[in-house]
Amino acid sequence: MRYADDTSPGAAPGPRPPEVPGEERGRSRRSFLRSTSVGAASVALGAGVATAAGPVAEAATTGRSSAGTRATAGRPLAVTPACSGQETPASIEGPLFKPHSPERGDLVTAGTRGVRLDLSGVVHDTSCTPLPGTLIEFWQCDENGDYDTSGFSLRGHQYTDSRGGYRLRTIIPRDYWGRWGQRAPHIHTRVQVSGGPLLVTQLYFPDDTRAYGRDFAALNAADRLLNRACTLALTGPEGADGHYTGTFDFVLSTTV
Repeated sequence: MRYADDTSPGAAPGPRPPEVPGEERGRSRRSFLRSTSVGAASVALGAGVATAAGPVAEAATTGRSSAGTRATAGRPLAVTPACSGQETPASIEGPLFKPHSPERGDLVTAGTRGVRLDLSGVVHDTSCTPLPGTLIEFWQCDENGDYDTSGFSLRGHQYTDSRGGYRLRTIIPRDYWGRWGQRAPHIHTRVQVSGGPLLVTQLYFPDDTRAYGRDFAALNAADRLLNRACTLALTGPEGADGHYTGTFDFVLSTTV
């Protein structure tokens, strides 16, 4: 089924958090949202983050740089360059969020078709400190522009690792027609550090992305909800299957 996005602000309770040191697995997501700290949020930025294999493409919109090993004024740059410090722009949630999605970073199942995407990144606060234990929820349509409203296909949630990193294995979604006209391909996200405000946003694809014979440049230009600051940095297509590797770093406010 194809659905349009809307401006509904209601957000149903999300999934349960996983076991973390010093906490019991039985805690509900409500407890997670009310918690006042993320534990090891003081991890230094210079520690870096586990990212997808291969070079990281430059993405000015997220403050990343592809020059991670070049020297500046005789000093080598950090392996993980500093983030921009600018909060990731919010967007509408739309009507298709479902609570209690599976905890998983791999959304590709035996029945999944489409152009493969391996996405990774770091969640920072506005001082560019990585945020471990941050909840990230993803949902999207498939290669036909359809959302799964009866199950949890292409839906899942995860928590950032000890260095604030996340990994997502999924596919590039297709465009579809809805309430707001023809929507460019995008991935919905909800991101929240314990005790902090909820960020709801959408991630988009560069104009030169190639998938399903679609003109991404034209689709992006026509989508009035699209925010270029939320564009993924992509490397590819690569291999016989034409898969892509992408990066995107989130920057969150940690105070309400």
